[in-house]
Amino acid sequence: MILSDRDIKKHLEEGSLKIIPPPDLTVQLGACKIDLRLGNDFCIFEHSKYPYIDLRDCVQIEAVMKKVHVPDNESFIMQPGEFVLATTIERLEIPDDLVGHVDGRSSLGRLGIIIHGTSSIFDPGWRGNATLELSNIGRMPVALYPGMRICSFTFETLSSPAEVPYYKKPKAKYLEQKGAEPSRLEMEEVICPCENDGQTKG
Repeated sequence: MILSDRDIKKHLEEGSLKIIPPPDLTVQLGACKIDLRLGNDFCIFEHSKYPYIDLRDCVQIEAVMKKVHVPDNESFIMQPGEFVLATTIERLEIPDDLVGHVDGRSSLGRLGIIIHGTSSIFDPGWRGNATLELSNIGRMPVALYPGMRICSFTFETLSSPAEVPYYKKPKAKYLEQKGAEPSRLEMEEVICPCENDGQTKG
């Protein structure tokens, strides 16, 4: 069951669902969703340095990305066909009995700005600032500004609290992230043909 505005406010007031800093409910709260704002930090691919990404290479995936900080009142220009990582100003703490869903805003979608590619679900027990997978699928560049409403979160109740919420997972790769975080695929168990031992990387 998706939480209504009434229930979102109730969870915020009780402290089971935390959004820090507290949102302006008169602006950010909808009938069944709450908008979060675009942060100042972005991750962009350094296309000129690396010809491609090899998922079997032991080089840290972070090496192919560069972090960019955009000051308040300045813009980040999303070029057509561009893909970048961004973050929200707000930090989320989702309780063990709720699951979060992030989605784009219709007003931005009509300009070609897509907010997420695949990672729309935020597990019960997830904590941190959300990393957004921004794409411009339109024909024209679009200027995005830190502080603007960039995405919407909805929340659903589980049939029972999760037995292993995200903060209790042994390998919770994105727990407590604070900015636009690159992929941490290298933390998964993959066959990595390193020169040192050629063993499975965990």
